[in-house]
Amino acid sequence: MKSFATIRLTTRRRKNQLTALVLLLVLQLSATAQPARSVEWPAYGNDTGGMRFSPLTQITPANVKQLAVAWTFRTGELEQYKHTNAAEKAAFEATPIMVDGTLFFSTPTSRVFAVDAATGQKKWDYNPEVYLWQELSEITSRGVSVWPIPGDKSASSDQPKRIFVATLDGRLIALDAQTGKPVATFGKAGSVDLRAGVGNISVTSPPAVIGNTVVVGSSMGDNQRFNYERGVVRAYDALTGALRWSWDPIPRKKEDAGFDTWKGPNVSQTGAANAWSLISADAERDLVFIPTTSPSPDFYGGERLGQNRFASSIVAIRASTGKVVWDFQTVHHDIWDYDNASQPVLLPFVQNGKTVPAVAVGTKMGHVFILNRETGVPLLPVEERSVPKSTVPGEEAFPTQPFPTTFPALGLQKMETWGPTPADKAAADQRVNGFRYEGIFTPPSLEGSLMTPGNVGGIHWGGMSYDPQSGLLITNVNRLAALIRLLPREQLSASIKNDQELLRAETGMQSGTPYVLKRLYLFAKTDMGLLMQTPPPWGTLVALNLKKGTLEWEVPLGYMMDPAKYPDAKKWGSLNFGGAITTAGGLVFVAASLDGHLRAFSTKDGSTQWEMPLPASGQATPMTYQVNGQQYVVIAAGGHGKLGTKLGDYVVAYKLP
Repeated sequence: MKSFATIRLTTRRRKNQLTALVLLLVLQLSATAQPARSVEWPAYGNDTGGMRFSPLTQITPANVKQLAVAWTFRTGELEQYKHTNAAEKAAFEATPIMVDGTLFFSTPTSRVFAVDAATGQKKWDYNPEVYLWQELSEITSRGVSVWPIPGDKSASSDQPKRIFVATLDGRLIALDAQTGKPVATFGKAGSVDLRAGVGNISVTSPPAVIGNTVVVGSSMGDNQRFNYERGVVRAYDALTGALRWSWDPIPRKKEDAGFDTWKGPNVSQTGAANAWSLISADAERDLVFIPTTSPSPDFYGGERLGQNRFASSIVAIRASTGKVVWDFQTVHHDIWDYDNASQPVLLPFVQNGKTVPAVAVGTKMGHVFILNRETGVPLLPVEERSVPKSTVPGEEAFPTQPFPTTFPALGLQKMETWGPTPADKAAADQRVNGFRYEGIFTPPSLEGSLMTPGNVGGIHWGGMSYDPQSGLLITNVNRLAALIRLLPREQLSASIKNDQELLRAETGMQSGTPYVLKRLYLFAKTDMGLLMQTPPPWGTLVALNLKKGTLEWEVPLGYMMDPAKYPDAKKWGSLNFGGAITTAGGLVFVAASLDGHLRAFSTKDGSTQWEMPLPASGQATPMTYQVNGQQYVVIAAGGHGKLGTKLGDYVVAYKLP
């Protein structure tokens, strides 16, 4: 017979064993009932409003230094460039999307790949066989789009998912997401001809998808003549490819809104004002937000005098009808190539204690406008300020320009010369001697004008990311001055005959106008490499606090001069192309710089947390997702032909061990 103590001890052991068994069963059931969650990245900017923010928290400042390569995929793209001059213009700028455990992305020649998100193994590829010897201003494709957008309740169909790619040679193609085959019932055998009735346009950005509608803009080299193709934005039925509506940013009829802001005997022939960047979509409000560009040609507006309403603007259009709801112009009568190059960011904005739907607009001038998403009315103050007059015969610069007043302007806002030695500084001074400069809206001139921040930024096509947790709007910025000169056409040969610098300069013929453009940038090529001639930093990462209306932090981004030759090079930053993303883990991921690294910064203070060299330069925006319980960070590393960075054909994924 057992004693009472023995019985009590045995009972206690059994209770402990039972508790342990119950706990084990609960854990097993929990694991069975809640499989590892997948978190997708279904659009270029994650959401269709382009916030480029992920709720993932697995990778943090505490563990990011452990990130290592998970897999690498190669597209074979460099083989496509053989026997052509494509490598000179090619740039792998794509951001993949991730849906249903698969990454989808495009290459510079508009080839499309589907890759397993966990392993990097190819599922399928599609080659539209773009002819690369045709006239192409750019050879790039920033990505593809999926239909329907996950969670978009305005989309209604029982059809399988489709991947849309808009190509360099002006086609909109629908592919079956499972097989990569063209969808036979879309357009003509899966394709719509975007050049029909318009002309020789390209498309370099993924289309916007909203409900059962696909909205697409266009790209064109708009500095060779004034009568370029029309910069129409068009919407197509996602199921059939039928045209739903078309909108021309340049008013063509007297009854059109804004017609009286375009003046001149040849104004009806003006082209461009196109939307080559990312279009944002708000399905709840049935709106798309179009970032338009300067009319053609970029630097002379004598054939299109006036304010030029709708050009260089953000235009909200009703997605179901194509009707303009509101427009906000960021540059009046643009003669600086100050395109709206970055995607409008749709975000919540707190004003007087109330949350207002807003759209944030970052510009090449370094200005950030915060507008009411429903009305276009500025939520932060904007004032019209007088700007310099043009001295070019036939030109009339608009007398005022809009300036937001809350945040400091970003990028190179005043002109200074620089050199690492007194001799280098003197050479820079000599180079700009005689050029006109009166601030960021100094008009092009016959004697030559200095242009800051410059047509490559301020804020460029890499755009902005918004972290809703911190209220920080984060963007990378360029600081590079341009030298712009207009030459009377009949004097072109004589002007450049004895001027080697003019001979080397980029030429925009601007046919149909009295002037030819010559453009250079304020750096020199030396035996020691690229020598910048304006003060560093030349590229930065910036955080603006939307809750406080202040600049939170600004840090150098990368480096572009050899640290072995210039010990302070890593403090000087780099010119950069490609954007940043933010995560709920408290990190900002960005590549973009010319040194070929992917980096992670602290969202809180901008401190560098991690950096990793890429197999080729990363002039693209990264993305992140979770599959099988593991968070991945992915970047396209393929370089940029025009920048001279290392070319490649890599897509690289990183994860924690």
